[in-house]
Amino acid sequence: MAETKVLKAQARNGVGKGAAREARRQGLVPAVIYGDKKPPVTVSVAYKDALKFIYAGGFKSHVLDLDVDGTIHKVIPRDYQLDVVMDQPIHIDFLRVAKGAKINVQVPVHFENEDASPGLKRGGTLNIVHHTLDLTVDADNIPEFVTVDLTGLEIGDTVHISNIKLPKGTADHSHEEDVTIATVVAPSALKSGGGVDGEETAAEGEASAE
Repeated sequence: MAETKVLKAQARNGVGKGAAREARRQGLVPAVIYGDKKPPVTVSVAYKDALKFIYAGGFKSHVLDLDVDGTIHKVIPRDYQLDVVMDQPIHIDFLRVAKGAKINVQVPVHFENEDASPGLKRGGTLNIVHHTLDLTVDADNIPEFVTVDLTGLEIGDTVHISNIKLPKGTADHSHEEDVTIATVVAPSALKSGGGVDGEETAAEGEASAE
């Protein structure tokens, strides 16, 4: 589990579009804290800090300590909006995280031991179906990633979520049955070669019959 990062924010009194526009003019990104059966709290985050956290990666899969004028709120970013033209953050939603809570997050998938896969060594290609997995996890122990071991995989083999060991306290939350994570597919040259060889064999058989 990664170290919990601290993001500073300040309370925002105004609500509505006018107050949000004013915050943006001041170099702030409007945000709201909600959930855990408590009233929502409107806050603002410095634009440069919001940009840094969002583009660092994994923004919506890490619990943060949101420091609002000295008061710490344990939250996880649930959504954010970007300006359609400038691609800059214009609003963030933070979900409160209660102690011992279970939350749903998308966890990245890492692949290892590609050199131990006979199929890949023969020129096969790893076709990644899911780069992340939708998991239910302990809010206090969100895994940084899930590892898929490619050792022994041949061309045509498929890796399902049932084939891997999920981190402790983690469960599949997807709506698919036994999610397909990746497959090892034959290289295009091998596919086309098989067709040509088959045609040549058939032609040779016809010639022999004559």
